[in-house]
Amino acid sequence: MASETKTTTDHDEIRRWVEEHGGRPVRVRGTEDSGDGTGVLRIDFPGGAGEDELEPISWDEWFQTFDKKQLAFLHQERKADGEDSTFFKLVRRD
Repeated sequence: MASETKTTTDHDEIRRWVEEHGGRPVRVRGTEDSGDGTGVLRIDFPGGAGEDELEPISWDEWFQTFDKKQLAFLHQERKADGEDSTFFKLVRRD
């Protein structure tokens, strides 16, 4: 079975996927002053690395930055072996 990836900009779909996988919206601490003041976005999953560097933010703030930076959310629904996946990355919109 091949892994299944999907790219979306739909806020409800992104939030649903993240929350179903136990994630929450964060930004990298200290990056909010880098030029545009919005910071580097991430999603924090339980047991993720670098928690000290991550600052929880609201979904509203996360999506405001997401749209301002013209990002899209690429995520993997399933791994190649059929297991659930938490793989994602933020990419530029086409």
